[in-house]
Amino acid sequence: MKRRLTIFGAAVLVVAASFVVYAQEASAAVGLHTSGRNIVEANGQQFIMRGVNHPHVWYTGNTQAFADVKALGANTVRVVLGSGKRWGPSNDVANVISLCKANKLICVLEVHDTTGYGEDGAAATLDEAVNYWISQKSVLVGQESYISINIGNEPIGNNNPSQWTAATVAAIQKMRSNGFQHLLMVDAPNWGQDWQNVMRDNAQQVYDADTLKNTVLSIHMYAVYANAQTIIDYLDRFQNNNWPLVIGEFGWQFQSGEVDHETLLAQADARGLGYIGWSWSGNTDPVLDMATNFNPSQLTTWGQRIFNGAHGIKATAKEASIYGGAASPSPSRSSVSASPSRSASTSASPSRSSASPSRSVSGSASPGGGRSCTAVYSVVGQWPGGFQGQVTVTAGGQAVSGWTVKWTYAGGQTVTSFWSADVTSSGANVTATNVGYNGTIGAGQSTSFGFLGASGSTNPVPTATCTAV
Repeated sequence: MKRRLTIFGAAVLVVAASFVVYAQEASAAVGLHTSGRNIVEANGQQFIMRGVNHPHVWYTGNTQAFADVKALGANTVRVVLGSGKRWGPSNDVANVISLCKANKLICVLEVHDTTGYGEDGAAATLDEAVNYWISQKSVLVGQESYISINIGNEPIGNNNPSQWTAATVAAIQKMRSNGFQHLLMVDAPNWGQDWQNVMRDNAQQVYDADTLKNTVLSIHMYAVYANAQTIIDYLDRFQNNNWPLVIGEFGWQFQSGEVDHETLLAQADARGLGYIGWSWSGNTDPVLDMATNFNPSQLTTWGQRIFNGAHGIKATAKEASIYGGAASPSPSRSSVSASPSRSASTSASPSRSSASPSRSVSGSASPGGGRSCTAVYSVVGQWPGGFQGQVTVTAGGQAVSGWTVKWTYAGGQTVTSFWSADVTSSGANVTATNVGYNGTIGAGQSTSFGFLGASGSTNPVPTATCTAV
């Protein structure tokens, strides 16, 4: 669950010019474990997490989600659980693990009740989260090759984030003293974003506190990661010190000022870093849903981007070898170009949005030099006074090198922000043209762009037309 942090949109991470590189010992634990800055399986094969978060504790009946995210290419699912302090208690952990194994997914299990402790008075402590894991020990032991235990989600807010180090060290040590050999994952303070660099500056101390040397640190990238250099500087610090790291949650650049997900994905791919996007479905803020109403056939622009885009899940994920998967690909050594500096805060909460079912109208354009395309306009979510739209552009019988989509609103709607296209309006008339990375579409292939809009009491769906070049 995210908390808006707009005041930190311009936060700057100060990174020293040179670093001491610490050589980490290989973990002595069984199953999934760390080796240097990598996660490896029991056989020593590297495993790079490529997955999504699933809000299981609020949608316990939606178990189809495990099969759906696997079918889209994920190799990991981070499962939201409750300790009983705020949500839950989740007493179906054995079934969750079975679902992950049946769908050949690595399971990251996390207690969400700790979110924002010290700032949110209802939050649980990390020690209380450990007590929950102890209560579930009988179903966790023996599953070390299939699961990682994320002790507590975003365990410290913005009040006194320095308490994170001692609390995290104590939680790790309590887990080990109670016999857990699993790969442990620990989230950063500052609602997971570490904008005051407490986790960054104390990473070695936390890692050394684990007698099994089997802890991976997790950063959540939202508002603070507003530009490419901020992301690169933060990731450089961990890589240069050989500290194991995953990007345990992140959002996307759905409007100016939002997280620079393009740089994030490209950097993670180039460095061999795991990432787990937020989230599959069910957010109060529907722009963060990857699938509308948990329906994999209704992927949003965010869902299309993380599953099907460059450096996305389908292109980079490899199944864990425990399930018979081949070795993960080596990280790309080519230079990674940063996308424009745009990102800000984002918010997700357990209550479900009032997104309406997808509605669409197709329109085809006159062919240009034998090239043609069609456009499908869809309303993928709406709320009083506003909505989220998506347009899917499909090339005809020949590849296209550019496209323009037009439509006219009949209900007084206006486009307020947009992504993956350049959008202009003149009264009720709207024109969208491709951006640099999605103008070329193969014959019969598709791309999509999205936008947020304002609407009145009605939101009629316009007919969209497409022209190709």
